[in-house]
Amino acid sequence: MATFVDLFCGGGFGARGAVRGGGIPLLGLDAWGLATDTYKANFPEANVLTAYIENVNIQELGQEYQPDVLLTSPECTSHSIARGAKPGTERSRETAIGIVPWIEAMKPRWVIVENVNRMKKWNRHNELVETIEDFGYTVSDLLLNSADFGSAQARKRMFLVCDNEGTKVTRDDLVNLTNMRNMTANSIINWQANYPSKKLRTPNRAKATLERADRAIKALGEGVPFIIVYYGSDYAGGWQTLEAPLRTVTTIDRFGLVTWRDNEPYLRMLQPDELLRAMGGGNEHQLPFGSRREKVKLCGNGVCSDVMTAIFQWIELNQNN
Repeated sequence: MATFVDLFCGGGFGARGAVRGGGIPLLGLDAWGLATDTYKANFPEANVLTAYIENVNIQELGQEYQPDVLLTSPECTSHSIARGAKPGTERSRETAIGIVPWIEAMKPRWVIVENVNRMKKWNRHNELVETIEDFGYTVSDLLLNSADFGSAQARKRMFLVCDNEGTKVTRDDLVNLTNMRNMTANSIINWQANYPSKKLRTPNRAKATLERADRAIKALGEGVPFIIVYYGSDYAGGWQTLEAPLRTVTTIDRFGLVTWRDNEPYLRMLQPDELLRAMGGGNEHQLPFGSRREKVKLCGNGVCSDVMTAIFQWIELNQNN
């Protein structure tokens, strides 16, 4: 079983997948206290630090921890199109370069870097890859969609899977380890919870919201539930059916569920327990702390568990090679 140290660990969605794939968490580190509290609640056997990576003694930690895997998910906001028109900051992007001293100190066999695919457009992306290669790692640079791994969410992310014993891995290698389930948005909806919803057509409802709903109703017909997709680069009319995987979960409310009552459409936002399932949290993972808004942010910041399960299953197969 592969031990791992988890940098930028968030609420532990990536770690959840790693544990399902045979991993053992040794240490989680994140700068957000709510994230580390959530991580500790889910993985009480792991040590957890609340700090920025540049503010800890990496050499001391390297003497204490020698993990098989260094699992990292550097801050992605300055790479992501989800930030809208806000300018990115180089300091945010360079958290990726900040993992290099950890590689040097801990000398893991494997390094995993997860980020949005637009990170490849960053002018230091190749520098990061080449630096990791200079430490003797073979780097597999992959674009993976969580829906291909049985997730109820279509979340496309870049993964650098790096092995210092020379093994390459492909997308197909990982997908072939997955017990494919054709999961859809419908599978994450908590139909039993009876969350309160309001009539869709009210005087104060935003015009753009009503236009999204009208396009969906025109396509599906009345009486069919669907999801309104707010903001972002949406090229599908601002809505989706429940029969497809949910689109990418973000750090703020993005999805409204439209249901019908007496031929009248009602609208509510998806709730944290539903987004948790979309992230692959299943029945094991818990979000015991924070406000609703903070729990949504935890989900949006996470690594989809289903993809990480496949990566750690592949590591398990190759660990003794």
